[in-house]
Amino acid sequence: MNTLLTTIVLWLSTNFGLPASNEHPRVEFRPPAEIVALRYGNVVDRGSQAANALAQPSPREVVSVYDHATKTIYLPEGWLGNTPAELSVLVHEMVHHLQNVGKLKFECPQEREQIAYKAQERWLNLFGRDLLRDFELDPFTLLVITKCGY
Repeated sequence: MNTLLTTIVLWLSTNFGLPASNEHPRVEFRPPAEIVALRYGNVVDRGSQAANALAQPSPREVVSVYDHATKTIYLPEGWLGNTPAELSVLVHEMVHHLQNVGKLKFECPQEREQIAYKAQERWLNLFGRDLLRDFELDPFTLLVITKCGY
């Protein structure tokens, strides 16, 4: 995993001007419902039907998360990094890690997502893929989720 993370750091630094860091995040694997809870807080009782629905997220739902405090990337159980789409999720979260360790400032949390989605899209493009095909993320949705709402 360290070799993969180093490769992604170098790619992100070269292509997006993010600060290169040898301080890699921890990477942990969790059930999808736990990842959603980490992203939004534990707002769902794990025994409820809603929690069961969250256990199998659709492509547009949260599939991974980066915890700034613990410098940990949480990926779904079963993640192997065998496809461009799976690797693009790691690329996205590594952007957040480099933003964090580089102490980069943003007007709002949504603005932090701009570079992460651009990097993920460019990674997918290397393999003839894109965010729309692999994650059902169209340009309008990306615009909305990456702009500060004042």
